[in-house]
Amino acid sequence: MQNQRPPAFPAEWQALVDQAANALRELALNEEAKDRFCNDPLLRPFMHRVARRYVAGQTTQDVLERVSQINARGHAASAEYMGESCRDEARANAETEVFLALLKAIDDKGLNCSVSLDLSHIGSVIDPELGFLNARKIARAAAASGREVMISMEGSERANNIYATYARLHDEAELANVGVTIPARLHRSAHDLPKLMMYPGRIRLVKGAFLEPEQIAYSRNSPELAASYRRYAAQLLGSGHKCSIATHDRAIQEELTNLITQQGLLGQRHYEFESLIGLGTEPIDGLQKRGFPTREYAVYGEEYFLYVLNRIAEEPVRLYQALLDITLWEPRV
Repeated sequence: MQNQRPPAFPAEWQALVDQAANALRELALNEEAKDRFCNDPLLRPFMHRVARRYVAGQTTQDVLERVSQINARGHAASAEYMGESCRDEARANAETEVFLALLKAIDDKGLNCSVSLDLSHIGSVIDPELGFLNARKIARAAAASGREVMISMEGSERANNIYATYARLHDEAELANVGVTIPARLHRSAHDLPKLMMYPGRIRLVKGAFLEPEQIAYSRNSPELAASYRRYAAQLLGSGHKCSIATHDRAIQEELTNLITQQGLLGQRHYEFESLIGLGTEPIDGLQKRGFPTREYAVYGEEYFLYVLNRIAEEPVRLYQALLDITLWEPRV
């Protein structure tokens, strides 16, 4: 069941579907709602049931087990300890220590796994300098064992600081193992991508999950977004720059695999196709069997509210699945 794409709504429902998706994305950004759903003793068990489809678990041990399974299927992995918008310095520093412990545990088990993070999880909304210092600490620890650290994208209002911090980690700290995420949705990405490509870090290309005004971003279901994603992906692939093609769009995946084959890039390793856990394994397994480098992204922790709501918003039919998940147990895939 999970390896199948959710059925599409009738075309005439699209406006209502988009409205529902945007409502979910708006709710995902509501920090008061997040606190209520994740901490209320009555609501929390239901959120856990919905989240378990998309989340590897709550503990570092949970994600290590999932990463081991991912590696056994022939994929590299990326692990992210979830959290964002931390507004307490002591907590931001403590969360940084969790990332350091995660890196050590990955090293101890010899797993093929990078680490991903939100800068706001480790202090950037408190003080950009705090976010930089904690990111540098994590990236240095990762560099010692030859691992990548990927900076995730957040809302567009945080993009300037994310890109500035990324540049500092390369220019000042000389940490070539740091990569960054760019969303094809944002109009500004046309100007941001060439600047980011001046640094050696891996660039993760995503469509973009956050609620954004139409003045600065393409609609999630627009042909303009699909065209933008294809254009940026072709630019990255053709350049030889390290990149992750992070999309579950089967049509885009197929078009890009054809491009890779036509351009003689099949044997090269500067690119990879990236998938999220919980959204089906068939596409990513199929790409790996055809000889394309692949990575599966596993998140864990208690701060899953924003992440899970954005996953549901990407395919609002998943609301029905969430209702089933509240009452029925299914094994993760």
